[in-house]
Amino acid sequence: MDPKTKPMIVSALCKHFSLDPAPFLGGAGENDVQTLYSNVLKASGQEVSAQNNEEVLKWLQFSEGVPANSKDCFAALDKLNAELATKSVLLGNGLTPSAADVAVFSALHSSVLDLSDSDKEKLPHVVRWMDYIQNKEDLSTLFGPIPVKLPQFDFEVPKSVTKVDANPNTKKAAEAVKPPVDKPEAQASTKKSEPEEPKKKATKEKDAKKEKKKAAEPEPANKEAELSVSLLNIQVGLIRKAWKHPSADSLLVEEIDVGEGKVRQVVSGLAKFCSPDDLTNRLVALITNVKPGKLRDVMSEGLVLCASNEDHSVVEPLLPPVGAPPGERVSFSGIEGKPEDVLNPKKKQLEKITPHLCTDENGVATYKGIPFMTSAGPCTSKIPKATVK
Repeated sequence: MDPKTKPMIVSALCKHFSLDPAPFLGGAGENDVQTLYSNVLKASGQEVSAQNNEEVLKWLQFSEGVPANSKDCFAALDKLNAELATKSVLLGNGLTPSAADVAVFSALHSSVLDLSDSDKEKLPHVVRWMDYIQNKEDLSTLFGPIPVKLPQFDFEVPKSVTKVDANPNTKKAAEAVKPPVDKPEAQASTKKSEPEEPKKKATKEKDAKKEKKKAAEPEPANKEAELSVSLLNIQVGLIRKAWKHPSADSLLVEEIDVGEGKVRQVVSGLAKFCSPDDLTNRLVALITNVKPGKLRDVMSEGLVLCASNEDHSVVEPLLPPVGAPPGERVSFSGIEGKPEDVLNPKKKQLEKITPHLCTDENGVATYKGIPFMTSAGPCTSKIPKATVK
């Protein structure tokens, strides 16, 4: 570690805990980063759980082991990039940076600042996270800003998927143009006594039945398309305000910004799992084309998608990544289609789609294994292998 880095870590930690760094800078050169953190934490008077403190110390050890040279530390950055692929912050509750985030940011700042544009493109999650921490913690007075061009996450449709999708259509298309076998005319040579006109009439009737049957064949495919997740308009939303429902203890009411120039009022059954303060200024994944209606006399104009463990004792809203703008539509690689203007409750479209929504072993939200994607990365949850609805 560069000798100049420790004082920067101390200064950043003091800013995080709202302390004057002067009393701690004197021992910055003699003590290791973990000791410096312990001194700052003790002076702050804040209490940290043993488990959380252990996680912070692990990341402090990581920050102390980062090489001073930007080229030498690329392996460490690559490891951190993988760690941040499904996270907004290293520790903390959803979007709240911890002391670990501040310390690691301070240790990596000069190295990331010196990276070439091509190297930054290889580390999209690190770059996105660095940009969030430098703005969220207001560290511009201590560090020079890192210029960031937020990466775009483009995914190609896997060839295997294309092949599977294309083959049935190709086969049906071939069947659709296949000329019907003219069996009545073939029989004409053996049944010369049969009048000519009745034969032609029978042939036409047979052909008409075949064409009608072929026209009906694509119906199962169309029915399947109607149940695609593309029918749902899932958008990134930012909860501006939340409060308890006036007449239902299990419900909360939220005002959610989805980039429409006005907020939507949404009622959610989250009162047993989240407080209004937990939800305020939190990003969520919101289905915006459900039919508006009243829940216990309060109008609701959307559905917040939540992850739930097996016995539904833990429930939390899905978390879009930092950098995903309110109003952005969540996409699914390889699945195209226009969402319904308003879902029809009588068709039970939502009820038929949600059984295919879940989080994987890493907590990434998926539809049939395909991630919920935004321009800043996937939507996630702290609950792995959870149901989503």
